[in-house]
Amino acid sequence: MKKSLLLAILLTLSLSVFAQDAIVISGTIRDKDSNDPLSGVSVHIKGTNAGTATNNDGKFELKTRRKLPFILQVALVGFQTQEFEVKDINQSIALNLSSINIQANEVVVTASRVEENILKSPVAIEKLDIRAIKQSPAPSFYDALENVKGVQMTTSSLTFKVPNTRGFNIPNNFRFMQLVDGVDMQAATLGVPLGNAIGPTELDIQSIEITPGAASALYGMNAINGMSNLLTKSPFVYQGLSIYTRTGFNHVGEGTGRDISNLTETAVRYAKAFNNKFAFKVNASFMQGTDWLSDTRLDQNPNNLKSANPGYPALDGPNNIVFDGWNKYGDDALAGSNTVSVTGLTIDGKANQTLTVGRTGYWEKDLVSPKVDNLKVDASFHYRINDKVEASYSYRIGRMDGVFQRGNKIQLDNVVVQNHKVEVKGANFLLRGYLSLENTGDSFNVKPLADNLDLSSGGSASVWGAKFKTALNNYSAEHGGALTSENLAAATQFARQAADASRVQPGTQAFQDLKNTIIGINNWDIKSSTIPDAPETGGAALVQNSRMYNLEGQWDLSKEVKFFDLLIGGDARFYQIIPDGNNFVDFSRPIEERNKPLPDGSFGEDVSYKKFGGFAQITKTFFQEKLKLFASLRGDYNPEFDPKFTPRIAAVYTVANKHNFRVTYQKGYRFPALFEALSYVNNGRVKRVGSLPYINEGLGYLDNSYTQSSVVNFNAAVKAGGNTDAAALANRGLLKVANLPDASPEQINSFEVGYKSILFDNKLVVDFDAYTNTYTGFLGQVQVYVPKGETVGSDAAVLAMVDRNRDPNPGSGGNAASKGQDRYRVYTNAKNKYNNYGSALGLTYNFYKKYTVGGNVSYNKMKANSTSDIFVTGFNTPEWSGNVSFGNREIIKNVGFSVIYKWQTSFLWESPLVTGQINAIHNFDAQVSLAIPQAKASVKVGGTDLFNKAYLQYAGGPTIGGLYYVAISFDGLLNK
Repeated sequence: MKKSLLLAILLTLSLSVFAQDAIVISGTIRDKDSNDPLSGVSVHIKGTNAGTATNNDGKFELKTRRKLPFILQVALVGFQTQEFEVKDINQSIALNLSSINIQANEVVVTASRVEENILKSPVAIEKLDIRAIKQSPAPSFYDALENVKGVQMTTSSLTFKVPNTRGFNIPNNFRFMQLVDGVDMQAATLGVPLGNAIGPTELDIQSIEITPGAASALYGMNAINGMSNLLTKSPFVYQGLSIYTRTGFNHVGEGTGRDISNLTETAVRYAKAFNNKFAFKVNASFMQGTDWLSDTRLDQNPNNLKSANPGYPALDGPNNIVFDGWNKYGDDALAGSNTVSVTGLTIDGKANQTLTVGRTGYWEKDLVSPKVDNLKVDASFHYRINDKVEASYSYRIGRMDGVFQRGNKIQLDNVVVQNHKVEVKGANFLLRGYLSLENTGDSFNVKPLADNLDLSSGGSASVWGAKFKTALNNYSAEHGGALTSENLAAATQFARQAADASRVQPGTQAFQDLKNTIIGINNWDIKSSTIPDAPETGGAALVQNSRMYNLEGQWDLSKEVKFFDLLIGGDARFYQIIPDGNNFVDFSRPIEERNKPLPDGSFGEDVSYKKFGGFAQITKTFFQEKLKLFASLRGDYNPEFDPKFTPRIAAVYTVANKHNFRVTYQKGYRFPALFEALSYVNNGRVKRVGSLPYINEGLGYLDNSYTQSSVVNFNAAVKAGGNTDAAALANRGLLKVANLPDASPEQINSFEVGYKSILFDNKLVVDFDAYTNTYTGFLGQVQVYVPKGETVGSDAAVLAMVDRNRDPNPGSGGNAASKGQDRYRVYTNAKNKYNNYGSALGLTYNFYKKYTVGGNVSYNKMKANSTSDIFVTGFNTPEWSGNVSFGNREIIKNVGFSVIYKWQTSFLWESPLVTGQINAIHNFDAQVSLAIPQAKASVKVGGTDLFNKAYLQYAGGPTIGGLYYVAISFDGLLNK
């Protein structure tokens, strides 16, 4: 109480002293065309952070202790920025701002960490300001990213959208950094970026800056493909009460597989400044709706693959008994974790035949909830210590539901993520520290849920396989006493029904009860009597709690250095991982104990992962500032790896004050993300393990394993040879030893050229870039097989690879000659180098009055390698994509519209979960907006995928269709 009172007294005294010494500058700012007062105009003293904004009457009042004369900078999005010299305290200030149709000569900060003209940025950069966001036909500011040149959006859920640029796309994108006011939005242990899930509300976003391509030279890890920086509104400039509400409908028609559903979002923002010295803001928003449905019923395991049943055409196509559905779980035939070998069959008179049969599994739609919601709250407090230094504290919390994809699909339920940030920013320095906390609430992993539903109600693999074989023999006895190619399809269908007779069915109370039991158990191990005190069934709960601490700073020494501009900076990051027994474990514990809880309920000591980095950037201009050179060097150190240094060299040359050419070379490194480095995931027969070499101790997957692809080829040959030990030993040459390396950081070498200009009296914007990237040590996942207790190359190790040993129940073996195998999906480095290249062109033309037409096209291609690698990298990017837009922000007074056509070519999506072809996309978005100045209100009516042509963005992802909405916002209320 005494401390609070003392702080209040000190604050009051500082404000009173400021008021006593300050001079007051006031004035009015209007629209030059309409003479209407302009609210929200930023008015600040050049070279300082002292500033304010106009109120609803266009008036401002600014108190300062600066000595006269000084320069006022006056700016508002959509209007020409002006500078005004104040010479006299009694000077009357009345300014008229001219509107502009194209805002292209903007200031950005993301590309070089300092303010610079976007036309002279050393790398490609895009910016969406408030007006561009409002004019976009996208339903939210985050959806508007999808229309930016070169950006590929991956939608896992209504609450999870992840952008990417320049290839190698995955739903949980470790290579593309998302910042909100400088805070990294990557949820460390979840392994997913949360920029739209806990980021700014619709009312608080000021601008978005997107840098495609490597940014590691200045930003370090997780910026190897590019980055986005979401910047929020200052409470000193944007004051008053704002309210936003949106209601819409999705699942219109039959294309997305669900009934028409309502989507709503409401947001509130309030900000207030006192004497241009202290300010605060509070934001809150809530969104709820029915999620897009992932229910593509394609088979990614056709019978022509060697992993199926060659030699039995009757089991082709719809009769495939190793069906591996895109959105089905528990049937994972390609991963080899949910198949059973049914041996000793006589088919077409041939004895001792073997069929590989996939477990039936469950469709994703029966396992996850269709209802999603997202609650976001944030608050910040700002204090201007003087005209050049501002201190702030901000707090952000988000609670969300939804589905996202990591190695498997994850149902998030009541996940809570929090950020605390403290920042001190001056004219030439920045010091920022933040803390992120995660709690996964009631979430669960979809694959172990499906596995354990099957195992708990349908029996272990050996039990289920025995029932399947008995049913086959019964069918044979009832149909002539033999299995033949003619009756095999019907026989296997009959056998599956019999083997599944006890399996719980979706829609029943038994199914729901068992599901609730499984998702409440924090143990993904399959049902097993070999684990002491194990529950009757394995679980699927996702229980993760972690903390991430980050401290960073930068200092602009340009005024202290005579011959060039110098910026230096550094950062430190520390992850505190709390072992959960399923994703992360205490590696100091014995292998057999790592996944078991201690008497106190914990899973051991916390695990740490950390890194440190620093950079220096030099810039220098020549030839009357026509040529600007950039050189930077960054060093990063992670105690698990050797130090890495990343340089960037760039030049921007301006011709005739309008044509800006640039060339850039940079190197970047990416340390393995937390999940890639330290995961230790129990997931049925396949354990997913991180890349750090000490995890391998006692397991042998690095140096004593065979590759999965070679095991598949081996087993096909063994089956063709009668499935005998002799056939296995005769085909041992097909087995390939993995010999995986100790993992190292992923490296990129990037070269980029570009051109940017505003032509024809600010009517035409041209933006072009081209790049080539070379990836070395590309990080990905490979599945390998380790023979239990044997050494690769030995006869016993060869026999351990035979399919007949495949049984997820550790309590039963294969045959007497083999101990079986352990399977691991390992994060490791690719052996090949990967080269991709591409270009992008963006044009915007204000051709008549306020009518504007624009468009962009992007080309991205990966060069094929002559030799195959240990895993498929997954470029996962359309070769061509783009859009064309047409609009007028004010076709008649206060009424505007915009239409955009988006397209992309078909491409192959590859991932450990699902691989398949994604069809080309062609759709339209549109919006009409109405401004009501008297009420400080605006109305936006629009739709995305206007003609409701359902499409997929990635294999295994949801089917997306039309979304039609009405949004109403009130801005600047109570701003007096």
